[in-house]
Amino acid sequence: MNLTDLKKEILELADEKNAEQYKRFFKTGKGEYGEKDKFLGVRVPNLRKIAKKYKNIDYDNILELLKSEFHEERLTALFILIHKFKKDRETVYNIYINNLKYVNNWDLVDTTAPHIVGAHLFDKDKSILYKLANSKILWERRVAILSTFYFIKKNEFKDTIEISKILLNDKEDLIHKAVGWMLREVGKRDINVLEDFLKMHYKNMPRTMLRYAIEKFPEEKRKKYLNGEI
Repeated sequence: MNLTDLKKEILELADEKNAEQYKRFFKTGKGEYGEKDKFLGVRVPNLRKIAKKYKNIDYDNILELLKSEFHEERLTALFILIHKFKKDRETVYNIYINNLKYVNNWDLVDTTAPHIVGAHLFDKDKSILYKLANSKILWERRVAILSTFYFIKKNEFKDTIEISKILLNDKEDLIHKAVGWMLREVGKRDINVLEDFLKMHYKNMPRTMLRYAIEKFPEEKRKKYLNGEI
């Protein structure tokens, strides 16, 4: 198995109709967050299967695939890195962090950051997440907050809360959604932590962030937050 065979398998599954839908869904128009990204139209479950089949290819080939102009090839490279992370955490983490410019759409971030960055940093210094949270690059900021999903699943909420504070005034809707999502996940595990955060910040939070954070609240309480009555 080699990179040529892998790319051939992806290409054989290309679907022009899907590709056109993906271009719209991932906002590839001029001035949009996914501007100029290219799609083959291959569905994610198929990419996961290919990644599993080729999980033993070497890092040079993975890096070449990660630098591809095609979204699906970059996603496949990231799926392979998740497989390799199980046995080679340090190397995979460093490759990921050093090549963040290719992790450049929300699905690429969301399906990988918790499993690589979050998992690696759980018992280590997390200062890099705070650096990423202050980045000018949208996707790096999303990596920062999504990486904490791993911590949340371990019932550790401090970094999610602190990074959420940093991102409270972010201008990007994709960050509002990500932060709200992570806050909601915190609330599923400890409602008091979430409500302590909300009571301090909900009146100044972007509306989308607040809606995501309180999505699972009882309707009456949800309305009170939305109406500023808490």
